[in-house]
Amino acid sequence: MELQEDAEAAVAIDMLLIVHPEERPSPRARAEPGARLQPLQQRRAEFQGVKNGIRKWQTSEENDFQESLAEKQHPQQPQVITAYDNQGTQLTVEVHPCDAMPQLLKKFSLAKQKPRKARKGLQGDKNGNTRPRQPGGKDAHAYPWDKSSLKSMPLDLRKFEKLDTYASQVTVKSSLDELVRDLLQEAHSDLERVRAIWIWICYHIEYDIEAAQEKNRRAFKPTSILKTKKTNCDGYAGLFERMCRIAGVQCMTVAGYSKGFGYQIGQSFSGEFDHAWNAVFLEGRWHLLDLTWGSGLVNTTTSKFTFLYNEFYFLTHPALFIEDHFPDNKNWQLLKPPQSLRQFENNMYHKSEFYNKGMLSARPDTSMIRTVNGKATITIESCAPTLFMFMLNGKQEHGLLSLKKNGMRLEVYPPTTGTHKLQIFAKGDSDIYSSVLEYIIKCNYVDLGVRLPTELHQPVGPSWFSEQMGIMKPSHPDPIIHTSDGRCSISFRLGEGISILASLHGDDSPITEETQRRYIFQMQREKRTEFKVQLPHAGRFAFKIFVKKRKEPGNYSFVFNYLLCCANTKVNWPVFPEIFGNWAQDNELLEPLSGVLPANRNIPFKLKLPGIAKALVKGRDTWPLTLNREGYWEGCCSTAGCQEMYIMVLENANHNFYSYILKYQVSAQ
Repeated sequence: MELQEDAEAAVAIDMLLIVHPEERPSPRARAEPGARLQPLQQRRAEFQGVKNGIRKWQTSEENDFQESLAEKQHPQQPQVITAYDNQGTQLTVEVHPCDAMPQLLKKFSLAKQKPRKARKGLQGDKNGNTRPRQPGGKDAHAYPWDKSSLKSMPLDLRKFEKLDTYASQVTVKSSLDELVRDLLQEAHSDLERVRAIWIWICYHIEYDIEAAQEKNRRAFKPTSILKTKKTNCDGYAGLFERMCRIAGVQCMTVAGYSKGFGYQIGQSFSGEFDHAWNAVFLEGRWHLLDLTWGSGLVNTTTSKFTFLYNEFYFLTHPALFIEDHFPDNKNWQLLKPPQSLRQFENNMYHKSEFYNKGMLSARPDTSMIRTVNGKATITIESCAPTLFMFMLNGKQEHGLLSLKKNGMRLEVYPPTTGTHKLQIFAKGDSDIYSSVLEYIIKCNYVDLGVRLPTELHQPVGPSWFSEQMGIMKPSHPDPIIHTSDGRCSISFRLGEGISILASLHGDDSPITEETQRRYIFQMQREKRTEFKVQLPHAGRFAFKIFVKKRKEPGNYSFVFNYLLCCANTKVNWPVFPEIFGNWAQDNELLEPLSGVLPANRNIPFKLKLPGIAKALVKGRDTWPLTLNREGYWEGCCSTAGCQEMYIMVLENANHNFYSYILKYQVSAQ
């Protein structure tokens, strides 16, 4: 039974427990008062002990710290300590010397007392006692997310830069009070106080993986956390709550289920809650944050924690927070309407980097998807141009990923029936691709006609990125090019100072990769670079494009590729002539385009070779080419008696050295 669904248990409890120093119970005894609580109170304590590991130490170790501090400062003065759990229950503990008069008589005095005015964020009862008010309608945000902001309140993070720098550099102190006092020197509002405490914990407290994996969750005292700088999620939440209260900010610890380290798509949640986070009361409303996940992450391979600050979990919009946090009390969702546990289990889980890198939505919006005719299609909407990549079962294969101006489109073709894991990564402003989405794809049919080349990399087709890299106005804007005769011509306009190369790759060919490059012939036509392509056979090929700046050293960088498709089984084109290094980008070959010439034939040659003094064809004999009025070098040459033919040029009329630029093979008779 959920605690918030028990009508009787929903009543707030205000009780007093008197403890003498020499009779102080163990932390566990004080956390679970047992016989001190009669039926209703006892039931509430049992609920907390079973389903909420946070409060086990919250009402004990925190008080132990306060008590020890109080005894040092005022050893003979009674101390009244009040703590609240996430249901609003108030536990008041009075600690006093054995000879002192307990305040119990004052508590139950028949004299009428004037109720105390409740502080902002607190509720007052008829006796004047206060407790943090429970979240209500004014705290709720609309669900689903309206894509307006990642935060639950307007924030300008640039205004936090000075405070963040200061708070991150504050050194550890011997007591929480001293630490909070130092942190608040640069904080001038409740929001800034919360921010300073948040930043300090995120940058100084490490996640204790060993403690988190223990069967019985260890209790962490605030003092021990300061010494070891390690804790689990309970400790993060409890430490933050305690520091906020010292700073005068209302804060609560919230327990619940999470889609964190070890989460598997489609898993269900039951039993004891596995995580803890916080709610803070700012500017008249409750807001959510998670210091455990804000401080860093755990490597799934090495199980080691790394400090990596994550802004996403600071005052996160509740409609986004619910994706990986499900509280024990639905009121702490801060949503209207609230989500059920079943909805939480089934809803799409967007990782924090999905939103950090500017993603807005993804379709399908469920993590488990089925193929249709052997294909699964995923689209992502982003608020700015973004680079993406994907992995299917750990490999960058079996998919067509196209970049859009505001997102991407991915078509996945699983190679076998069954279940497949799809991971999608985004780059954003950094040089690192981060995982943003995961899907489980269930495939019950494989289209054998759709077999993508292994060398087909991502992305496919021209986009904003190729234009950014200097490749503009493509002749083929779509990522797939179909050719019925096995030939096509692909052209672009290049930016100033950009060099471009291309390569062809197919899986079903015995031809070497070097030879496959000779099925592409590059030339310049006016202000456009053209690639003529002749396929060696029917099938699917990856046409990969690379660029570099001419004046800069280094290798060419891959930009994108096309998928070339030919179903004509009669296709059997020869290679283009072999190109040597002196072949200039602005050269143009009109004929012969085939790199294999028939024997004993007169073959016409026609080329445009700007800036050349002389040109000739060399076989068994040598035939000079003539420059015509249109600026083309042309002539007719015989292939008789030779196995190879070369086109040679003289670049300077004052020199006698000719350079090879093209080579042809002559077929056997």
